[in-house]
Parts: sequence; C-alpha cells; structure tokens
Amino acid sequence: MERSGVAFGTSGARGLVTAMTDAVCFAYTVGYLRHLETLGEFASGRPVAVAGDLRPSTPRILTACVAAIRYLGGEPVFCGYVPTPALCTYAFARSMPSLMVTGSHIPADRNGIKFNRAHGEFLKQDELAMREQDVDLPAGWFDDAGALVHPVELPSVTEVEDAFIARYRDFFGDDALSGLRLGVYQHSAVGRDVLVRLVEALGGEAVPLGRAESFIPVDTEAVRPEDAALARQWAADGRFHAILTTDGDSDRPLLADRDGNWLRGDVLGILVARYLEAGSVTTPVSSNTALEKAGFAQDVRRTRIGSPFVVAAMTDAAAAGLLPSMGYEANGGFLLASDIVRDGRTLSSLPTRDSVLPMLCALLAARAHGDDLTALVASLPPRYTLSDRLVEMPTARSQAHLAVLRRDPAAGAARLGFVNACGPLTHVDETDGLRMTFAGGDIIHLRPSGNAPELRVYVEADSVARAADLLKTGIDAVGTWRNDAPV
Repeated sequence: MERSGVAFGTSGARGLVTAMTDAVCFAYTVGYLRHLETLGEFASGRPVAVAGDLRPSTPRILTACVAAIRYLGGEPVFCGYVPTPALCTYAFARSMPSLMVTGSHIPADRNGIKFNRAHGEFLKQDELAMREQDVDLPAGWFDDAGALVHPVELPSVTEVEDAFIARYRDFFGDDALSGLRLGVYQHSAVGRDVLVRLVEALGGEAVPLGRAESFIPVDTEAVRPEDAALARQWAADGRFHAILTTDGDSDRPLLADRDGNWLRGDVLGILVARYLEAGSVTTPVSSNTALEKAGFAQDVRRTRIGSPFVVAAMTDAAAAGLLPSMGYEANGGFLLASDIVRDGRTLSSLPTRDSVLPMLCALLAARAHGDDLTALVASLPPRYTLSDRLVEMPTARSQAHLAVLRRDPAAGAARLGFVNACGPLTHVDETDGLRMTFAGGDIIHLRPSGNAPELRVYVEADSVARAADLLKTGIDAVGTWRNDAPV
C-alpha cells in the first residue's frame, strides 16, 4: 500500500490508474477476502459479487479482482457495469460479499475499489484489519510491471438491474411519477440507462440528455460550471419538471429544479428524511444545519465525512430503537439503516449510498407544492451551503497548515481574513478537518479530501449570496497554501 500510493480514502481504496497495477489490485482483493475469512463471511466455494463503472481502466481492474477471488477458491459473480446500489441490493439480499471497481466522481486517470461485507459497507475497523493481512502473490501470475499474465476472463453477466428497479416500483407504485417529464443527464454515469428505465417504470416520461462516450468526472458535491450551464440550457424552454443525474458509479444523486438549478445534496437529504418521517438522522458535520432547525427528527447524529462513519452511527441509532434510522451525505448519497413501511408496502434497508431513493422522495414530496422543487426547498429553514476544492493540493501540505491553524484558531482565522469577513470566531469543531463558526452564524470548514490531492472548502450562511461570498473568501485564503510553508 505504501509503495504503490494506493490507499484507503473515505470510500474504499483509490489511486492513479498507473499505480493500480494488476498486482496491487489482486493483493488488495486477497487481503479483503482474507479479512472476511476471519469473520466467517468468505471461504473457498463461496460467491463474491463484483461490478464496475464505465472508466476505461475498470475492465482490467475487475479482471485482477476476479483473479484474486478465484485464487482463493471463491466463485466470482459478475454483475456487469451497473450502479453501486444495484450491486449492493443484489449482494446484501444474498449475504454475499461484494466489491465495486469505481473511482466515483474523480477524473479518469484515477480509479478505485469499494469493498463491502456480506450485509453492509466496509467500516473503518475493517480497513485496519485488512491492512494486517499477509498476502503472497502467486508465482508466475504477474510480470515485472505488475501486469496479470495468468489467463483469467470475466464470468458471464448475472443480471441485477431488474430487481433494483422493482425495489422502487413495488414500494412507490407504477404510477408514482405519472404526469412528470424528467430530463435524465446521462453523461458517463454507469446507471444512465437504468435511471431512464426506472423513471418509466414509475409512470414518468424520461428524456435522455447529454450522453457521452468518454468519461466525465461529474461531482455531485462540487458541480462543474459546465454541468450548471447544461442544466440551465436544458431547462430554458420549460419542458421539464426536473432534471436527474448521478455521479460515475451512480450512488450519489444530482437533481435540478424546473429552472435547471442543481439542489445541494445536504438539502436533498433533509427533504428526504422529512418525507420518510425519520426517527433518527445521521449526517456528516459538513451538512446543512437546517436539519436541526427543521426539528422533525427525534435524534440527529453528526459524524466525520464518509459513508462508513454514517453507516456506523445510523446502525447504532437503529439498534437503540430510534426508527426509522437513516443517513445522508452532503454529496446527496442516502442510506437506510432500517426498513420503511407505508400502506402495507416495505422498502427494505440499504445501508450504502443510494442515488435513486432521494430523487424519488424529493419529486414525490414536491407533489404537495405543485411539482415545484423550488417551492419544496423554500419550506425549509433558510440556511445555504456551498463547497469547492483547491485542486492539486497535496494532503500532507493541507494537514500541515491545518495543524498550525488548530494551535490558535482565533489567530489563524484572523490571519486568513475570516474574522474580518465574518466577525469573531465563536466555535471550532474538529470532528473532520476544521469547522469554524463565527458570531453572525457564518461557517467556514476546511478539510483535506480523502480521495484526491485536494483541499475541500465548505461554507454555510443565511443567504445564497452570502454563502457565495464566503466560499470565495475561503478559496482565496487557502489558495496561498499551495506555495506558502506553514508557520
């Protein structure tokens, strides 16, 4: 792991495609399965489900993972190129370990492997235990560059999309989206065709948009200017009630209103939790505080950023009887720790990111507001979040600057210009990165990305304009960190 530079981020192992050699991916998968052996979730002869996204490097990495499964005597079940939640729906229902080859939203020169246990996501304690496994590469299987030379082919595809679509049709009904015309921004998302099929299965009209042949890194948390412009362009003639899309592996949603304005993922999460009448809601510390101000949830839990932390906390809430228990992230991914029962129908728990459920719930909740998502959002307390990233910022440098800032947050905030812009610093939260709250209610949160050499900047304020000003202030301030040594 140290030699290759392929390490665990907030959601699985990720790295440059050039670093993710067949040998490295094989070793990761063997370590993963060896760990599952200690838990009784894998043994020779047991099935392991695999799937991947549409990156050019994904088939090669999948083949290396399948080679590892077969090396240990497992039976690989290839689910094809499908959404991560479709893979998980299939595997969790069968108590089957699964892995997804995906880099999610990051550029195509990078990729990753997301590991799951038999009933849920890999948690942080699993990552630590996996690191301790001793792995020997079989002699003669790899060349000196780490390329697989042992003959291995992917199995024939096991179809999983139909059951994934049925999950939502059976709960919401085949006329749930009747009367809605929905644009589906397809780009290079692995679930682009499944999303069209799903809208139609629930009675809506789906209009495919923007299909791409090369990979496009759509980030649901930091929307590219190109994607913002496309949505406004498509919405200009007023023919869509909403526009739907997902990130690369289709586990995070992006939903735009009829004017082409993309909804923030943490706002979407609040709307969905309210619609599903949550008893407990878990979300990372970076998410919009309108959740607490809305007051509908009996229990609210804040965690570090990353679905494993959300899964752990919402599972604890469910075990404590705080039902229904659910969670979401600022990137829009929504997770269910317990079943939802309505009108004699049950939506089973799915403790991994789901892009479909939040978009469906928001569209259905908007029915009470004339199918107007803007009006639905306006029903929440007025708090607005924005985020951006400082790219090509080495994680070690970000951490060094934050360490200096932590020693004296008030002085550091003043030095960065935050106190001048926001007033006195009143609270510091170090749950994940450094989240600073100021006297007027403004929030600036700095955090190194767990997936790429980037520094994330999150802000929150009482108006969109104020949040935009804060974000510019934050990005401009930390922009100097690229070249300035921490002092």
